[in-house]
Amino acid sequence: MRRVGMAVVALFATVGLVASWDFFAGPPGVGHFRSAQGHEEFLAAYDEAMALLPDPTAVHDVPTNHGSVRVYEWSTEENRQETPLLLVPGRSSGVPMWLENLPALLQERPVLAFDSLGDSGLSVHSVPFSNFAEQADPIDELVQQLAPQGVHLIGHSFGGAIAAAYARQYPDSVVTLTLLEPAFTLRTPPAGLLFWAMVSSLPFLPDGVRETALEKVGGVEAGSGSFDDDPISRMITTASQHYKAALPQPSPLTDAELAQLTMPVYVAIAADSSLAGGESAAERAEQLARPTVRIWPHTTHSLPMQAAGELEPELLEFFAAHEQ
Repeated sequence: MRRVGMAVVALFATVGLVASWDFFAGPPGVGHFRSAQGHEEFLAAYDEAMALLPDPTAVHDVPTNHGSVRVYEWSTEENRQETPLLLVPGRSSGVPMWLENLPALLQERPVLAFDSLGDSGLSVHSVPFSNFAEQADPIDELVQQLAPQGVHLIGHSFGGAIAAAYARQYPDSVVTLTLLEPAFTLRTPPAGLLFWAMVSSLPFLPDGVRETALEKVGGVEAGSGSFDDDPISRMITTASQHYKAALPQPSPLTDAELAQLTMPVYVAIAADSSLAGGESAAERAEQLARPTVRIWPHTTHSLPMQAAGELEPELLEFFAAHEQ
């Protein structure tokens, strides 16, 4: 039994080391699918997930210096003159992750949502990022083309870290910044959740272990079967299995970098299983120049989905209050 126990510990230590290298260092080059078959499986899952969203009014493939960015646009005659919302997704999630939030948001505001370069989706990564901050550059290229007057910027998880990087470098284009459970932005994630986040990206794990890792990160009860029943979850699982991301790892903002975010900032932190850092992250967010900080009860890192219905009216009120 002792030898078995030591073998299990050694296995998880090895998995942790491999996952850490893959997650933090990442490969040189560009994001890509590991196989043609994996790409086809992902596209089928992506199409199934996208079919659940409202039909976009336009689809753009915006050329940038780092590749082509797939952007979906929703707008109406009534809201077309309003400042648009720009949605930055979490890792392996892409545009479909906003399924629960879109209907309410697009009733009052035009919405732009994109698949991140270097991550799974229909954007095509062609030039490597040399550092994390450089991920802001293609976002600015699409903003200048599609919303040159500026945007209300919203990011979830790693998309929150990217959104914060963009807001620091291009503040004149950001009317407000919204950070929903932003990973590696205010605090380093808890070690346990970080371990499962790293494990979920490994290609060789059995599907059951991968789904357990994703459930742990998302705050879903392990073995609940949600990944079998939900098209969005299936898409994320397929992406984690078949796509090799090539994204530099963010690190929490320094005090000086935090001070650069002078626009109004809304920060939503999960009360349970927070990858953003929980109460410690919320306390740090209060140091922002113009903060609105809320810890959402009964939510986990999957906060945008779990708070849907209550989150959107609060955000729309926040945008209206700080419109330029």
